[in-house]
Amino acid sequence: MNDIIQQILLQMIQYDAGDAKRIQHFIKVYSFAHTIGLQEKLSVKELFVLDIASILHDIGIHEAEKKYSSCSGKYQEELGPGEAKKILLNFSLSQAIVDRVCFLIAHHHTYNAVDGLDYQILVEADFLVNAFEDNMSKDTILSIKEKVFKTKSGIQILNTMFNL
Repeated sequence: MNDIIQQILLQMIQYDAGDAKRIQHFIKVYSFAHTIGLQEKLSVKELFVLDIASILHDIGIHEAEKKYSSCSGKYQEELGPGEAKKILLNFSLSQAIVDRVCFLIAHHHTYNAVDGLDYQILVEADFLVNAFEDNMSKDTILSIKEKVFKTKSGIQILNTMFNL
């Protein structure tokens, strides 16, 4: 499984070639998601799905910019799964794994329908990175913490990163 994760990571770096900001973003989200997933004791399969989804979560951005001249989360969710499948089909993954990864990509900006710990962790990991990259105010971070964060590990990392 680790080989597949590394190959997907390298393919995603190639996919985003020349876009260092986005490469840095998904690597940070992957790192936080993996760490939280381990701390929250996800099963091996759940962590595998989360790892893949966290690497590929923003894969729809380039297509959204081409099609809509926007990188809005709504467009990322719409276009991301199709782009992700192009990479995922290079691997011998079960249909259930491909479907769950694509579901997570298609919903990672939808916060009112979280249906599993993998989904919750992906949302939290993305917010941990976005809060820093977008230079969010402490009040905004506290609001997001209250509305979005649920895992003990995600809350602890958020509190530590931003001295909350």
